[in-house]
Amino acid sequence: MELGVIGLGRMGRIVVDRVLDAGHDVAVFDIDDDAVADAADAGARPADTIPDLTESLGEDKRIWLMVPAGDPVDAALDELAPHVDGDDVVVDGGNSHFEDSVRRADSTDAAYLDCGTSGGPAGAELGFSLMVGGPQWAYDELEPVFDAVATGPAGHDRMGPAGSGHYVKMVHNGVEYALMQTYGEGFELLANGRYDLDLEAVARTWNNGAVIRSWLLELCEEAFREEGVDLGTVADRVEGGSTGTWTVQEALEQEVPVPLIYQALAERFGSRADDGRFARRLASRLRYGFGRHDVPRRE
Repeated sequence: MELGVIGLGRMGRIVVDRVLDAGHDVAVFDIDDDAVADAADAGARPADTIPDLTESLGEDKRIWLMVPAGDPVDAALDELAPHVDGDDVVVDGGNSHFEDSVRRADSTDAAYLDCGTSGGPAGAELGFSLMVGGPQWAYDELEPVFDAVATGPAGHDRMGPAGSGHYVKMVHNGVEYALMQTYGEGFELLANGRYDLDLEAVARTWNNGAVIRSWLLELCEEAFREEGVDLGTVADRVEGGSTGTWTVQEALEQEVPVPLIYQALAERFGSRADDGRFARRLASRLRYGFGRHDVPRRE
């Protein structure tokens, strides 16, 4: 299969490498010439512009966008517009708002697949979890690529019509916020409780057979091992918040109570007052663990 990839940041490059490793042909474009050159060294076919990329893909074009949500997605679609039609497929693998995805699906001549992507840079080795919305035929066409980018056939599915993939990913991120906050609060109590505990040992023990074992808990263990049980210089500041905000806003519109997700979002915003909460410091370090996001540090 032949795939065009636009956007070669951390996640886009993983898409390219995994699709190449699965034996498919990949053409690439990015505004960073060095990123294009590096992908070409790995076996991808470089393109100087988006029109050049589309022309190199032949009659039925399959294109994966991995650019930042918002205006960059619309800009890429504007450049693609003269070069795609109803037989082509465009995948938006970023964290777009689901309503934007519905709008883009309606206004794009090509079949539009909104693809929520979970797994972060750690997915380079294991593969991602992909939540896809859009036409069934377009999803079926891209299945070989989804198999390659995801953990395998069980790592992706079509959620429903346009917008549903990014909708499911939005709620996924809200759940992620709440889980991170829960682990943070539990370890904060252990850190300030009755016993002088080795929190790395606690996390390791819980990860072996306990009901609350998970990848996030493995990342807690990693954080304590690498930063120390007091989290060293990790600051009490948790960045991010857009997808959690969208989740809470949607819950309000649908009149569905989500108090844990709301409180986790509020804790993120509260962390910017810098009052030194251990739970927030651990949540900040966990974001590095799964997404390689920058870790704010204390002076």
